[in-house]
Amino acid sequence: MHSSNSTEYKKFSDKTASADAVSEGSPVTSSAFYSDKGGQPRPRLPPKPQFPWSTGLFDCFSDVENCCVTCWCPCITFGRIAEIVDKGSSSCGQSGALYAVIACVTACPCCYSCFYRSKMRQNYSLHESPCGDCLVHCFCESCALCQEYRELKSRGYNMKIGWHGNVERHNREVVMAPVVEGGMTR
Repeated sequence: MHSSNSTEYKKFSDKTASADAVSEGSPVTSSAFYSDKGGQPRPRLPPKPQFPWSTGLFDCFSDVENCCVTCWCPCITFGRIAEIVDKGSSSCGQSGALYAVIACVTACPCCYSCFYRSKMRQNYSLHESPCGDCLVHCFCESCALCQEYRELKSRGYNMKIGWHGNVERHNREVVMAPVVEGGMTR
């Protein structure tokens, strides 16, 4: 008897289905599937849901201290944001200094800071609002930095202690065992 091979059946059924689809004028591939290197269809992952920012772009005065720091020395605010977004791979000082150099040389630090807004939006699935990241930073640099700072702060980061300080604080909270009064008895 002839043994049926599932891959041969799959090839035959795909050819038959695609021939029928072409003769009917319907598309051969479905938008719900894509092919990997082996040509096997795999389901597409649905896009991640996007969430709104915790505060608006122009809510700068909801954190007056940060608003003042950002107004007079935006490199500090940017450095703090960049350290958290980069998960400690760059320090606040390095990022802030690079931001200051770009600001002095080009007078347009938004060409650097907008990339961090994009990275932050991807990390936290945030809406690109009210317009594209580069436009927000080009026209409202201080407001954008304040909004990003407030967003990270609302997500539980203490912006003043940096990435490593936040990780250490989190680990201390998780690792601390409950205190048993009187010790163990049987």
